[in-house]
Amino acid sequence: MPPHPLLGAEAVDALEPYLEEVGAVFHAFREQDSGCVSYGVAVGSEQWFVKGATEPEATVSLRRAVKVHTAVQHPAIVPLQHSFDIAGGLALVYPWFDGTVLYHPTVSRHGGRSAPGSPMARFRRLPVPVILRVLEQVLDAHLAVEQAGLLAVDFYDGCLLYDFDCDRIMLCDLDEYRPGPFILEGDRLPGSRRFMAPEEFIRGSTIDIRTTVFELGRALRLLLDAGDEEQEWRGSPSHLAVIERATARNPAHRFASVKALTRAWRGASRASG
Repeated sequence: MPPHPLLGAEAVDALEPYLEEVGAVFHAFREQDSGCVSYGVAVGSEQWFVKGATEPEATVSLRRAVKVHTAVQHPAIVPLQHSFDIAGGLALVYPWFDGTVLYHPTVSRHGGRSAPGSPMARFRRLPVPVILRVLEQVLDAHLAVEQAGLLAVDFYDGCLLYDFDCDRIMLCDLDEYRPGPFILEGDRLPGSRRFMAPEEFIRGSTIDIRTTVFELGRALRLLLDAGDEEQEWRGSPSHLAVIERATARNPAHRFASVKALTRAWRGASRASG
């Protein structure tokens, strides 16, 4: 039996011509601000998401992603199936999942979370019990991340792929997750300011699991609000109290682990239930 054209590939010269040769490209994401170009490609009856990078910095991120997926697997994390070299870079192969990322910044467009037809606005109109189930899955996935010794870096609503038809959330684009703790050697980490902890902007600061707790706290706050100005809270006062501790400016005042945050969040859900 000949090798699978994607899962058996070891090296190709140019990614897009190769994908067009072995299958049918049904979607191309060319304006990613990450420096990557991604494709939805059908090979026979199978559909795949293939992400490629030839720029040095983007290639480093994809090589980091391989290590992340080797270390952690979870039903709510899109699994990496294969990687192969392309000229000057790397390509990653994932199964295609139907759905829409809640926020999709590109080189030419940012913002738009509040537009009535945007994925985020649609998500925020869902019933609160549905959103709470989604947030439980996000936290549960990060319990697996924590257990693997990894930290969330560049986690934001663009990492959340939601299928409105099937009520399913999947985490994707975890390319910047990395082992920790570590010392920030640059001026800042990659990421969305709306989600990032204060220490992610301070050279020489310690980045540890409490930084991940902060990012998750911001996700809980932003996803359980009806608007982008954080003035239409849909959760309970108990939930809000958990978020306030998770997002304390001083890391020492936050929950000491994702496990502790998750326990407190679930307790708040039971209390308000």
